[in-house]
Amino acid sequence: MTERGPVESQAEITRRYDRMAPLYDLYDAPLERLGTRRRRRRLLSRARGTTLEVGVGTGKNLEHYPQGVQLVGIDISEGMLKRARRRAERISAPIEFHLADIQQAPFADESFDTVVATTVFCSVADPVAGLREVARVVKPGGKVLLLEHVRPRNALLARLFDALNPITRRVFGFNINRQTEDNVAAAGLELEDVRRDGVWREIVATAPQGRTEP
Repeated sequence: MTERGPVESQAEITRRYDRMAPLYDLYDAPLERLGTRRRRRRLLSRARGTTLEVGVGTGKNLEHYPQGVQLVGIDISEGMLKRARRRAERISAPIEFHLADIQQAPFADESFDTVVATTVFCSVADPVAGLREVARVVKPGGKVLLLEHVRPRNALLARLFDALNPITRRVFGFNINRQTEDNVAAAGLELEDVRRDGVWREIVATAPQGRTEP
């Protein structure tokens, strides 16, 4: 999908999240209580095997992974990773952390059984490029689990979200008018299951067997 409006560089987005890191959990708390926590818990219950979490942030997902998952987490923000490391130590969650950008993932092809991202591809500068990297590093038949908010289907609300998007991007660092289902398909992943609830999507996608490069 072509991004609506001016596109920021990933460096600008990284700086914004570094600045927000100390307060991120505080300002995100209302959304957690209004259903995000429930959605992430339900989605992450499907993770299996060697799992990459893209945009691990402050580590909110760590307590929700099933037993036996071998977890690797990446994020573009050192400030966010610092908080995630503290949380992992506090809850004794085994995880390997890396400072990395999913648009240039530092992993070999077909490295992971599962790839997870929750409210991440609303912020990636080029979401299709990032999702293509997800498609590259997940094993054929592996699962991609995404929790994202998207552009509304209602035409009037969609135009409103487009108008407000420059503000949310500048203040909070994320876009509210991404069409993530379309982006997943454009990246060469196959949609297996989508749970829709207002602007929220719980997406399960797979890397095709015998795939070719998207």
